[in-house]
Amino acid sequence: MQSQKVQTCGKHYIGNEQETQRNPTTYPNGTTKQESVSSNIDDRTIHELYLWPFYEGVKAGMASVMCSYNRINGTYACQNSKTLNGILKEELGFQGYVVSDWGGTHSGLDSALAGLDMDMPGAIEWGSDSGNNSYFGNNITMMIQNGSLAESRLDDMVKRILTPYYFFDQENYPTIDLDTAQLSKELYGSDIPSFSHPFNLGNSTDINRDVRGNHKDLIREIGSASAVLLKNTNNTLPLPKDIKRISVFGNDAADVSGGPYDPSNTNGVLSMGGGSGAGRLTHLVAPLEAIKQNNPQALIQYVTDNALLTQQPSETLYTVYPAADACLVFLKSFATEGADRLSFLADDNSTAVVDLVTGSGTCPNTVVILHSAGANLMPWADNENVTAIIAAHLPGEQAGNAIVDVLFGQVNPSGKLPYTIAYNESDYNAPVVNFTNVDNNDPNLWQSNFTEGLLIDYRHFDYNNITPRYEFGFGLSYTNFSISDLQIRSASNGNVSPTPQALNGTIPPPGGNPDLYTVLASVQVTVSNTGDMPGRAVPQIYLGFPDSTNTSSPTPVKVLRGFDRTKILQTSQSVTMSFDLRRMDVSSWDTGRQEWVIPAGEFMVLAGWSSRDLPLRGELQLV
Repeated sequence: MQSQKVQTCGKHYIGNEQETQRNPTTYPNGTTKQESVSSNIDDRTIHELYLWPFYEGVKAGMASVMCSYNRINGTYACQNSKTLNGILKEELGFQGYVVSDWGGTHSGLDSALAGLDMDMPGAIEWGSDSGNNSYFGNNITMMIQNGSLAESRLDDMVKRILTPYYFFDQENYPTIDLDTAQLSKELYGSDIPSFSHPFNLGNSTDINRDVRGNHKDLIREIGSASAVLLKNTNNTLPLPKDIKRISVFGNDAADVSGGPYDPSNTNGVLSMGGGSGAGRLTHLVAPLEAIKQNNPQALIQYVTDNALLTQQPSETLYTVYPAADACLVFLKSFATEGADRLSFLADDNSTAVVDLVTGSGTCPNTVVILHSAGANLMPWADNENVTAIIAAHLPGEQAGNAIVDVLFGQVNPSGKLPYTIAYNESDYNAPVVNFTNVDNNDPNLWQSNFTEGLLIDYRHFDYNNITPRYEFGFGLSYTNFSISDLQIRSASNGNVSPTPQALNGTIPPPGGNPDLYTVLASVQVTVSNTGDMPGRAVPQIYLGFPDSTNTSSPTPVKVLRGFDRTKILQTSQSVTMSFDLRRMDVSSWDTGRQEWVIPAGEFMVLAGWSSRDLPLRGELQLV
């Protein structure tokens, strides 16, 4: 992104794992009733889990970081000196600027001293002038004048904000495209145009500037590449190109009925999330439309009203005749910024829809496609009439064409699950909670204690020996692959210092101590296409840490440390894949030393296709 002179922003920093009570609630007079939820996370877990992507982002040179709405161990993220000054700017050597999430600032001086560089949107209350009604603004001038804020800190804020602006030559960029009001007249007021209004930049030549380029082709490719094939009994997929009869069911198959922007609570395909994760679609290709275009020779029948299917099943299914060669059931599970999902099941009576279609006697060959932002329970997965399942996630405006490419074999699926799908809700260690005590007047009522530590997702399932329905990293292909010839090479022959080299100076370069990124070992495997169709494989490398690893909290059985997608391999073709293991990859955060430390003893190196399918094993000792 920054290669195109666009600033990146890493967010949300940090521990923003819950949307419920992400902002404080107030009494009618404006005083605080209950503070934002506090994410209470121990030091080791912050470093080894939640801080990890920020290490990588800062090392890569991202321009800014957005602090989150929640509190961290009792202090708001945007005025938390430990996480902003101590960890982000000092430990990680972050040289860019910290910007608040919109309305996430709750103080002026305390936030500035804690490391916040930019207060957004400026005004304390949206829709008002940000000059005198801001935690920063004119108050910064007052802080400088009364000596409560050092001028050097203001200089630091300005340098951090302007450095990426000039580094990326943004003063010479074209005018800004904004889906908002004319900035000279309105500032977040009640008259601000909604997402359904046209762009208005005050210059007619700039309205609706088309910057899409090859987006249509790219998002179609991304959509099909992110689809995960979970089940494919008797090679149901890919469907034959000369298929004669197709029946399509489910309200996720059709065009949206609620307009081009807001995907919530509307009939139609789910292509994106809600809130700030949404956008205006220039056009949307629904699955049903794409299926029709792809199969002009076929009889295509469809019922896309879930309520009709579940309330009048006999009358509705009776109209679908003759029986189809394949039934396609499209389900969805909406998620949005600002709210937590209330169920692990897909929306709109999804289970009943699948049960009715597969139980009608007319659909013994049913393919279920699920558009969802995350993990869902699949109680119908063992249904013998459900012969294939695809987790299609949120594919964007080419949703229909992307799934058709997978269904009919134009694309061989290579997606892998970035989460675990359980058999039961109780298998997860973060169950859906019905919190009923919300009227309590305790301002610190909302506490989220991260007692699971490092044991999230597959790590929890491994540690507690719970069998998942579909494990982390799982995903089928239309062909078969083998993995062999595991080779592990240490760069030091077991003579590595357990701690990184000392820094020359107090503040490290971006990413923290450079020695954390020193390659200490490499892992190599050979991947071969042993099937009868070209395809891509995704080998994965996991590490099991020695028994001597930090005992301050439970250590996962294994952790993912590398994965990559091969080029398209023709039948009988092989490729060698290599993965580097850096010092940080083989270290644990020692809370006593406040340092990354390589544990003594043997690491177990595992290679394979998912967190539960790792046929290759070897050992590595570094210290």
